[in-house]
Amino acid sequence: MAASLTETPSALRLKIAVIGRTNSGKSSLINALCGQAVSLVSAESGTTTDPVTKPIEIYPLGPCLLIDTAGFGDTTPLGKMRMEKTAETLEKADMVLLVVNATEQDLAEEKVWMEKLVAENVPVLVVVNQIDVSDDAEADVARIQKELKQTAVAVSALQGTGMDALREEMIKKAPESIENPSLTAHLVKPGDKVLLVMPQDKQAPKGRLILPQVQTIRDLLDIGAVVTCVTPEQYEQALSLSVPDVIITDSQVFPFVHEKKPASSVLTSFSVLLARSKGDILVYRDGAKAARKLKAGDKVLIAEACSHQPLDGDIGRIKIPNLLRKKVHPDLDITVVAGNDFPKDLSPYSLVVHCGGCMFGRRQILSRISRAVRQGVPITNYGILIAEMTDILDSVTL
Repeated sequence: MAASLTETPSALRLKIAVIGRTNSGKSSLINALCGQAVSLVSAESGTTTDPVTKPIEIYPLGPCLLIDTAGFGDTTPLGKMRMEKTAETLEKADMVLLVVNATEQDLAEEKVWMEKLVAENVPVLVVVNQIDVSDDAEADVARIQKELKQTAVAVSALQGTGMDALREEMIKKAPESIENPSLTAHLVKPGDKVLLVMPQDKQAPKGRLILPQVQTIRDLLDIGAVVTCVTPEQYEQALSLSVPDVIITDSQVFPFVHEKKPASSVLTSFSVLLARSKGDILVYRDGAKAARKLKAGDKVLIAEACSHQPLDGDIGRIKIPNLLRKKVHPDLDITVVAGNDFPKDLSPYSLVVHCGGCMFGRRQILSRISRAVRQGVPITNYGILIAEMTDILDSVTL
């Protein structure tokens, strides 16, 4: 089940993770950026445990999500677990603020984290905090920049010093495009007639549209397409009135829509569009083909981006498992995970099937794909797998 639209989802916000040593002033920095006390500040080591998020608007970056993380250097029994949570946060971060106390002399841990971020091509900005307690702030900033091999901005979060300069550097460091690529620009041009086939069943909350549908409609309107929305029951009537240039359907009715579509119409699905925009469409295609080779006892992991209450006919928990067992082998060992419960070790699995990821940002989806590829495990997407299992993938535009 895809998420419904209730507010600006976190996937559409620039995610800025704030990391640093315990008591480096991360929480104070977030409070200073937000202009209010949103993170608990204390001299007690380990005050911040699980990541804490705060939505904020930063002009001209737009809507952002600041993420306060547990400090490294935590020697408490829960320190290792907290660092694992911080590492998970970095997998979805679009930008990282690495906060360093101006008087800190041993930067060994900061160097380790910096190497990780650089290796993952994550934009990182070094923030030298607490310059108000430094005897020679200029010298301390120069020393930290030299050791970390990065330029830094000097601030005092407690006094509010340097915050304007920090915002300016954040704007410079932000990814050139913080939005996902257009969902439909590769298929649609201004004036094209686009038909959307959208079942309104238990998976679509009453009075609302699910998020992938909303995102697609907005994308098409921005392009200047002529958009018609129908349920599967209205599909044939809509075709009798006009032949669409492009048909975009819910993957669950792929076979029905494919059977009736005009030869001149391009066919795809909401899930396939998300796969192309947020993931690696070729890796997903190969993963779907690999599903044909599953054998008795093979383990399959189905990953949902959002946690939700499963309903009758749930696509990830019922329909896809049933489809795999019918089309490939009845004796598959299928596990479903949701939200952040995505295993670090994927080696026990012969296939990973991921949802469209409408509640995730592009970086988080690509991070999961990269993990699967590194470990040699095929990975695919709901819509692409359904198209393959119903023998129409070669007729779908990816």
